[in-house]
Amino acid sequence: MDKMHTCCFSGHRPEKLNISEAEVKNRLQTAVKEAIQDGFLFFITGMALGVDIWAAEIVLNEQSLNSNIELICAVPFENFENSRSQSEKKRYCDIINASTSTMYICKHYFKGAFQFRNHYMVDNSARVICAYNGEKGGTKNTLEYAKRSGIEIVNVLDYNFS
Repeated sequence: MDKMHTCCFSGHRPEKLNISEAEVKNRLQTAVKEAIQDGFLFFITGMALGVDIWAAEIVLNEQSLNSNIELICAVPFENFENSRSQSEKKRYCDIINASTSTMYICKHYFKGAFQFRNHYMVDNSARVICAYNGEKGGTKNTLEYAKRSGIEIVNVLDYNFS
Protein backbone atom coordinates (compact mmCIF):
# COMPACT_ATOMS: atom_id res chain seq x y z
CA MET A 1 0.00 0.00 0.00
CA ASP A 2 1.49 3.30 -1.15
CA LYS A 3 0.30 6.29 0.93
CA MET A 4 0.30 8.64 -2.07
CA HIS A 5 -2.17 6.34 -3.83
CA THR A 6 -4.30 5.58 -0.76
CA CYS A 7 -7.62 7.08 0.21
CA CYS A 8 -9.69 6.47 3.35
CA PHE A 9 -13.28 7.12 4.36
CA SER A 10 -14.99 8.79 7.30
CA GLY A 11 -18.60 9.67 7.91
CA HIS A 12 -21.56 9.88 10.21
CA ARG A 13 -23.90 7.02 10.99
CA PRO A 14 -26.97 6.92 8.67
CA GLU A 15 -29.33 8.56 11.19
CA LYS A 16 -27.09 11.66 11.38
CA LEU A 17 -26.96 12.33 7.65
CA ASN A 18 -29.09 15.15 6.30
CA ILE A 19 -29.71 13.56 2.89
CA SER A 20 -30.97 10.15 1.82
CA GLU A 21 -28.86 7.00 1.88
CA ALA A 22 -29.27 6.70 -1.89
CA GLU A 23 -27.94 10.23 -2.42
CA VAL A 24 -24.97 9.68 -0.08
CA LYS A 25 -24.10 6.45 -1.92
CA ASN A 26 -24.36 8.23 -5.27
CA ARG A 27 -22.01 10.98 -4.09
CA LEU A 28 -19.59 8.45 -2.57
CA GLN A 29 -19.52 6.55 -5.85
CA THR A 30 -18.69 9.77 -7.73
CA ALA A 31 -15.91 10.58 -5.24
CA VAL A 32 -14.45 7.06 -5.50
CA LYS A 33 -14.49 7.19 -9.30
CA GLU A 34 -12.77 10.60 -9.20
CA ALA A 35 -10.16 9.23 -6.79
CA ILE A 36 -9.46 6.33 -9.15
CA GLN A 37 -9.11 8.79 -12.06
CA ASP A 38 -6.65 10.74 -9.88
CA GLY A 39 -4.53 7.60 -9.46
CA PHE A 40 -5.76 6.24 -6.12
CA LEU A 41 -5.70 2.45 -6.05
CA PHE A 42 -5.88 1.63 -2.31
CA PHE A 43 -8.95 2.41 -0.22
CA ILE A 44 -9.18 2.03 3.56
CA THR A 45 -12.53 1.63 5.28
CA GLY A 46 -13.10 1.67 9.03
CA MET A 47 -16.05 -0.76 8.70
CA ALA A 48 -18.54 1.31 10.75
CA LEU A 49 -22.22 1.27 9.84
CA GLY A 50 -23.24 3.72 7.15
CA VAL A 51 -20.61 5.58 5.14
CA ASP A 52 -17.77 3.09 5.80
CA ILE A 53 -19.82 0.07 4.72
CA TRP A 54 -21.35 1.84 1.71
CA ALA A 55 -17.92 3.06 0.58
CA ALA A 56 -16.47 -0.46 0.97
CA GLU A 57 -19.20 -1.91 -1.22
CA ILE A 58 -18.61 0.80 -3.84
CA VAL A 59 -14.86 0.07 -3.85
CA LEU A 60 -15.50 -3.66 -4.20
CA ASN A 61 -17.74 -2.95 -7.18
CA GLU A 62 -15.02 -0.79 -8.75
CA GLN A 63 -12.50 -3.57 -8.03
CA SER A 64 -14.60 -5.92 -10.17
CA LEU A 65 -13.91 -3.51 -13.07
CA ASN A 66 -10.24 -2.83 -12.24
CA SER A 67 -8.19 -5.55 -10.56
CA ASN A 68 -5.52 -3.01 -9.49
CA ILE A 69 -7.90 -1.53 -6.90
CA GLU A 70 -7.54 -2.81 -3.34
CA LEU A 71 -9.82 -2.52 -0.31
CA ILE A 72 -8.22 -2.55 3.13
CA CYS A 73 -10.48 -2.97 6.16
CA ALA A 74 -9.16 -1.14 9.23
CA VAL A 75 -11.23 -2.66 12.02
CA PRO A 76 -10.94 -0.81 15.34
CA PHE A 77 -10.88 -4.00 17.46
CA GLU A 78 -11.55 -7.72 17.22
CA ASN A 79 -15.25 -8.73 17.33
CA PHE A 80 -16.27 -5.18 16.32
CA GLU A 81 -19.25 -6.64 14.42
CA ASN A 82 -20.75 -8.51 17.39
CA SER A 83 -23.30 -5.84 18.34
CA ARG A 84 -24.81 -5.77 14.83
CA SER A 85 -27.95 -7.43 13.56
CA GLN A 86 -27.57 -10.76 11.73
CA SER A 87 -28.03 -9.08 8.33
CA GLU A 88 -25.46 -6.38 9.16
CA LYS A 89 -23.02 -9.03 10.45
CA LYS A 90 -23.38 -10.92 7.15
CA ARG A 91 -22.80 -7.73 5.17
CA TYR A 92 -19.73 -6.96 7.34
CA CYS A 93 -18.32 -10.48 6.88
CA ASP A 94 -18.95 -10.40 3.13
CA ILE A 95 -16.88 -7.19 2.89
CA ILE A 96 -14.09 -8.59 5.09
CA ASN A 97 -13.96 -11.76 2.98
CA ALA A 98 -13.87 -9.83 -0.31
CA SER A 99 -11.31 -7.26 0.84
CA THR A 100 -7.64 -7.39 -0.08
CA SER A 101 -6.62 -7.30 3.58
CA THR A 102 -7.95 -6.67 7.08
CA MET A 103 -6.10 -4.89 9.88
CA TYR A 104 -7.30 -5.16 13.48
CA ILE A 105 -5.98 -1.94 14.97
CA CYS A 106 -6.59 -2.88 18.63
CA LYS A 107 -6.95 -6.27 20.30
CA HIS A 108 -10.02 -5.30 22.38
CA TYR A 109 -12.44 -2.43 22.75
CA PHE A 110 -11.30 0.49 24.90
CA LYS A 111 -12.31 4.15 24.90
CA GLY A 112 -9.62 5.23 22.41
CA ALA A 113 -9.95 2.31 19.95
CA PHE A 114 -11.91 4.28 17.35
CA GLN A 115 -9.48 7.19 17.49
CA PHE A 116 -6.54 4.80 17.03
CA ARG A 117 -8.32 3.33 13.98
CA ASN A 118 -9.06 6.79 12.56
CA HIS A 119 -5.47 7.96 13.02
CA TYR A 120 -4.19 4.77 11.36
CA MET A 121 -6.39 5.44 8.32
CA VAL A 122 -5.35 9.10 8.01
CA ASP A 123 -1.66 8.32 8.64
CA ASN A 124 -1.71 5.90 5.71
CA SER A 125 -3.68 8.04 3.25
CA ALA A 126 -3.24 11.04 0.98
CA ARG A 127 -7.00 11.76 0.74
CA VAL A 128 -10.03 11.39 3.00
CA ILE A 129 -13.43 11.02 1.38
CA CYS A 130 -16.04 11.88 3.96
CA ALA A 131 -19.70 12.56 4.62
CA TYR A 132 -19.50 15.33 7.22
CA ASN A 133 -22.40 17.57 8.23
CA GLY A 134 -20.68 19.85 10.76
CA GLU A 135 -21.61 17.92 13.92
CA LYS A 136 -19.16 17.09 16.69
CA GLY A 137 -17.96 13.50 16.97
CA GLY A 138 -15.57 11.00 15.48
CA THR A 139 -15.88 12.25 11.91
CA LYS A 140 -15.08 15.83 12.94
CA ASN A 141 -12.11 14.64 15.02
CA THR A 142 -10.83 12.57 12.10
CA LEU A 143 -11.09 15.49 9.70
CA GLU A 144 -9.37 17.86 12.13
CA TYR A 145 -6.53 15.33 12.41
CA ALA A 146 -6.38 14.97 8.61
CA LYS A 147 -6.26 18.73 8.17
CA ARG A 148 -3.42 19.05 10.74
CA SER A 149 -1.63 16.26 8.87
CA GLY A 150 -1.97 18.02 5.51
CA ILE A 151 -4.26 15.36 4.04
CA GLU A 152 -6.72 16.34 1.30
CA ILE A 153 -10.38 16.21 2.37
CA VAL A 154 -13.26 15.60 -0.06
CA ASN A 155 -16.63 16.05 1.64
CA VAL A 156 -19.54 14.56 -0.31
CA LEU A 157 -22.03 16.52 1.84
CA ASP A 158 -20.56 19.83 0.61
CA TYR A 159 -20.22 21.15 4.17
CA ASN A 160 -17.28 23.55 4.21
CA PHE A 161 -14.88 22.00 6.71
CA SER A 162 -12.48 24.57 8.08
